[in-house]
Amino acid sequence: MTYILAIDQGTTSTRAILFDDRMQAQGSAQQEFAQHFPQAGWVEHDPEDLWTTTLDVCRKVMAEQGVTAADIAGIGITNQRETTVVWDRHSGKPIHNAIVWQDRRTSPICEELRAAGHEDSVRQKTGLLLDPYFSGTKLKWILDTVPDARARAEAGDLLFGTVDSFLIWRLTGGASHVTDATNAARTLMYDIRKGRWSSEICGFLGVPRGMLPEVKDCAADFGTTKGEFLGGEIAILGVAGDQQAATIGQACFQPGMMKSTYGTGCFALLNTGDTPVVSQNRMLTTIAYQLDGAPTYALEGSIFIAGAAVQWLRDGLGIIGSAQESGALARNADPGQDVILVPAFTGLGAPYWKPDCRGGMFGLTRSSGPAEFARAALQSVAYQTRDLWEAMRADWQGESLVTLRVDGGMSASNWTMQSLADLLGAAVDRPVMQETTALGAAWLAGMRAGVYPDQAGFAETWALDQQFTPEMDEDRRSAAYARWKRAVDAVIGV
Repeated sequence: MTYILAIDQGTTSTRAILFDDRMQAQGSAQQEFAQHFPQAGWVEHDPEDLWTTTLDVCRKVMAEQGVTAADIAGIGITNQRETTVVWDRHSGKPIHNAIVWQDRRTSPICEELRAAGHEDSVRQKTGLLLDPYFSGTKLKWILDTVPDARARAEAGDLLFGTVDSFLIWRLTGGASHVTDATNAARTLMYDIRKGRWSSEICGFLGVPRGMLPEVKDCAADFGTTKGEFLGGEIAILGVAGDQQAATIGQACFQPGMMKSTYGTGCFALLNTGDTPVVSQNRMLTTIAYQLDGAPTYALEGSIFIAGAAVQWLRDGLGIIGSAQESGALARNADPGQDVILVPAFTGLGAPYWKPDCRGGMFGLTRSSGPAEFARAALQSVAYQTRDLWEAMRADWQGESLVTLRVDGGMSASNWTMQSLADLLGAAVDRPVMQETTALGAAWLAGMRAGVYPDQAGFAETWALDQQFTPEMDEDRRSAAYARWKRAVDAVIGV
């Protein structure tokens, strides 16, 4: 049997999944790694943890399934986006911890660039806003802060990459310094219309062009692994940032189709076809995927805290022992209480883009307890999705949004998905295949290898597990959303 190996390098763990020639997952391995918080608002990973966990899970799933390198037609990689790594071209050693997408340390740099009048140019070229979320200002911080980093970069001794680039460089023994268009589009340095790195933006960020990887299609030849790592050479044939990989895995190939992934954060992408739509509501314009040299664009809304709110219930408050307990606890909340949580633990993402505001809890009474906190945490995800939904509907000038497909860990909770449908006032479709991010990466590699079908054939394999339809009446929905908006205004300080 022929297999495709999907590597899913995420924010808190790394996974490897083996898919067979029918795109069915046959085995998986997962390993968590340490999170580092040097200061408030700072989030880092040790790049060596990203590398060693990747090797470990790939080797483990291959051993458990009795699969050798010769059985694998290709590797697909999907990764946490925007997380920034800089390493020595000669030794391969990182010069600093990876700065994670959640990290907010570059807020002052963003303010300086905004004051210098650069935001309009950045938005026009990259589709992004000046926010610490993206890689470019993280890279500038490293070059400005690590001793001798800028001189070494200008001498050609340092390389920059998002996590996919770093892993590919390591897997190929330094032979390939590459990325794909979806990851490049999240760096703040890539012109998504011209399909190349922006000399202007690299200039005012002070980034030498020689540090940057070559940008390829999502399905392309990214290099071949060295035999010593996985027991033989394997071609790397597919790469996409995690949210784009989920969009692909959900088969959102038609304009107007939208997916929302609920992991640590929540990320919604709306396919806008071959047209990059400029948002009037502070959504991001990005590349959904790029095949055969042709980009397909999307509007994206990013929520920083989704599943992390449930982790806060577990680790911060200690009111649940596992994430799975949150839905049952929320179901028992007092219906007469309207507790609202705005989980701005690391600021607010789209459509507000307020990196420095912090969270708040509203509507507490003497009888508010764990159940009300759990319901507020889960509903905060639905409210934030409603914010994105409203902004995208205002921006999208095509037909009405035709599909909302959900995935990610929180989508397994029926209570949460029903709450989402109620607060959106729209149907929510959950697929049978929940591993959509890994599946998207696997399909890219398998399609490139000639093992999997083309887009149309792949789209036909998508299957519905359950559709959630609204049960809340419009008056209640409107009143609930109005309470949410007032709470958001309070934490922003409006």
